[in-house]
Amino acid sequence: MLVTLERNHLLKSLGHVHRVVERRNTYPILANVLLKATPEGLDLRATDLDIEVTESVPAMVGTPGTTTVPAHTLYEIVRKLADGAEVRLETSGAEQMLLTSGRSRFHLACISPDSFPDLKSGTFGFNFSIPAATMRELIERTQFAISNEETRYYLNGIYLHTLEVNGKPTLRAVATDGHRMARAETDAPAGASGMPGVIVPKKTVGEVQKLLDGAEGDVAVEVSDTKIRFTLGSVVLLSKLIEGTFPDYDRVTPKNNDKEMNVDRAAFATAVDRVSTIASDRGGKAVKLSLNQGQLELSVTNPDHGTASEELPVDFTTDNFEIGFNARYLLDIVGQIRSDNAVFLFNDAGSPTLVREDGDAKALYVLMPMRV
Repeated sequence: MLVTLERNHLLKSLGHVHRVVERRNTYPILANVLLKATPEGLDLRATDLDIEVTESVPAMVGTPGTTTVPAHTLYEIVRKLADGAEVRLETSGAEQMLLTSGRSRFHLACISPDSFPDLKSGTFGFNFSIPAATMRELIERTQFAISNEETRYYLNGIYLHTLEVNGKPTLRAVATDGHRMARAETDAPAGASGMPGVIVPKKTVGEVQKLLDGAEGDVAVEVSDTKIRFTLGSVVLLSKLIEGTFPDYDRVTPKNNDKEMNVDRAAFATAVDRVSTIASDRGGKAVKLSLNQGQLELSVTNPDHGTASEELPVDFTTDNFEIGFNARYLLDIVGQIRSDNAVFLFNDAGSPTLVREDGDAKALYVLMPMRV
């Protein structure tokens, strides 16, 4: 194999594919990236057996061939080369690849590509295209609520599904960890209607989010019963889905919360952050909201460090209402609000609270209260 290409092109592609490679692997081949030189250019592929990322990069191919080399080592070498430098990759045998750039020379150990795993894609029953910015927003508004609890593995991802909302086909993303729930939706693209609900794993969500960062145009999405594939330009990400049943989130979404509080989002977030400074981790970073006729008092009591309180003007007409929340969860949700005001809908101190943007129904959040 003999390939010559521009360092920046190679670095960008390696940046996409090497991230799925785990630092520690039982099988040495999984620590490598597959390099396949064809007359059309250089293809790169990496996998952890659950996710596979492939990208094609323009290159001058003198001799076609295929090999695998350590992914993270190759990425670090290319990252440290001079901007705009020319990179030459050459294999004369099966055991080593020579990388040269300017006066730099590196010999990298190779593993035969024959044992490199192929994450078979199978047949995809649903195919649609969606603006990259829209897909990114669905992920950004929900991914923070994904659970890390391995025993409830079916919560370790984003539930992506279609449904009818007011007679319109809608694509909805939902995530929950049992303490808070995030829900975001958009008009369903052509080809998505009727798609079964799938749970996209957290690692896949993170990789797709990075691919979509700053991206323009559309991303193609293909869904089967067991896998999902995202294609953005020359990058293809194929992932297994989480097997399991996502809980009936609609059942825990409040329907009759009639105590409404409107508050300046930025001022509220700053106040919560300030008073929670002395909150105890042992106590779950609890902050109490006390409401009375247009006035909100945020307070924290820590037996070891003292107390803190702050008052804010709010739009609230009910007398004497108190409720407690985990401050970090509260800040996570308020951080997703895009409007100037955040709208809180309460029922009672022991029931879930609904949080949404002022005048927008495309995203909403549910937060479980704490006893304070």
